Amino acid sequence: MEAAEIGNSPAIVVKDACFEWSPGKLALTSCSLEVPRGEFWMLLGTNGSGKSTLLRLLAGLLRPHSGDIQIQQPVGFVFQNPDCQLVMPTVGADVAFGLVAEKLTPRQVHDRVAEALDLVNLLDLYRRPIYALSGGQKQRVAIAGAIARHCEVLLLDEPTALLDPDSQLDLVRQVRRIVTERNLTALWVTHRLNELDYCDGVFLLDRGEVVDWGDPERVKARLMEA
Repeated sequence: MEAAEIGNSPAIVVKDACFEWSPGKLALTSCSLEVPRGEFWMLLGTNGSGKSTLLRLLAGLLRPHSGDIQIQQPVGFVFQNPDCQLVMPTVGADVAFGLVAEKLTPRQVHDRVAEALDLVNLLDLYRRPIYALSGGQKQRVAIAGAIARHCEVLLLDEPTALLDPDSQLDLVRQVRRIVTERNLTALWVTHRLNELDYCDGVFLLDRGEVVDWGDPERVKARLMEA
């Protein structure tokens, strides 16, 4: 995997990516897409269509068996279940955890953490124990962790899957705002049509291939008529 060149190039480029979990069990087949820099796109498809596999390839958690993937660095990844990635006892400590490798001063770490938590409206929970958070709050802590590391691309794997309807829409609105304010690029995996109201564009994945892409309203109308 290579970092995309800086400039007007897309933040994410996937060309003919193929991946199989075992011989004959293909998850992705000649999958191609481009995500424009600074935009919020969604990856839509039914269960088993290859959405999560593609996102893990983009994050570097898996490697394609063929094809090419280029993505602007650094990349932040948000899992479907935040309990899979929140490892520290308090909110502030967890957001700071990802900054260890950057050799920052304590003051710089504090400022980065406070800035990130402020962006997700959780600054007042800096010292709150992780176990005391709601599911939506945990997902925002996970997003804050990526922001604190100054990620350029944010990958989110069905982050609303375990949330109630009100928390679902609150989280997607938060990400929409953050993408705009920080000029981030985001790719959000979903199977919920109502979440398409907040993105700039959508890719429709079916059986490991992108079969449609572009305007969210057009893609949504196509699916509702099917």
